[in-house]
Amino acid sequence: MSDTDTTGAARAAEFERWANVYTIHKAFSHPSELHGVLCGRLAAGSRIQENEWLAMVCEQMGLAEQAMTESDDLAPFMNDAYDRVLAQLQSSDLSFQPLLPDDDYAIEQRLEALIAWVRGFLEGMALAAGESLGQAPDEIRELIEDMVAISQLSEDENSDEESEQQLLEITEYVRLGALAVFTEFNEPEKPASGAPTLH
Repeated sequence: MSDTDTTGAARAAEFERWANVYTIHKAFSHPSELHGVLCGRLAAGSRIQENEWLAMVCEQMGLAEQAMTESDDLAPFMNDAYDRVLAQLQSSDLSFQPLLPDDDYAIEQRLEALIAWVRGFLEGMALAAGESLGQAPDEIRELIEDMVAISQLSEDENSDEESEQQLLEITEYVRLGALAVFTEFNEPEKPASGAPTLH
């Protein structure tokens, strides 16, 4: 199995895990959107305390906040997800992936997920960076403009090889764009000194 296959399999499994949590809890939003919001906030330099993160999860999923205490698995899953996403964004191997379904899904579903993720990312970034986005370098502002355009794409794409290729290219652009934003707004990680983390 090549690295690409392994990455694809891991990404597919991760999306299915999130989708199952959403189904179990009857969430009305898209799992890719919440993942995007989290990535946007982290990429813009924000770190979220556990209680704020879990409240954000409930709000995005359309759940009452007591859902966290009523469920044995929701808070551990989401706290683990937070740690994994942050570690992926910080990783020097650029292995970070947006949370998206794999090629087994129809192109319309994959495009819908990508649009939801990008909308979430923009929302998270705006929440975290606010006014400072206006002072970002030109290439970051252009990237944000491109993401806004992507978030407004129509989900009614016809499935053909050309649109498959376009979706792959847009997805890779978004993935690298998220990493570029993270690099811009976050200090490089210092070597671990045993200092306690906020989360």
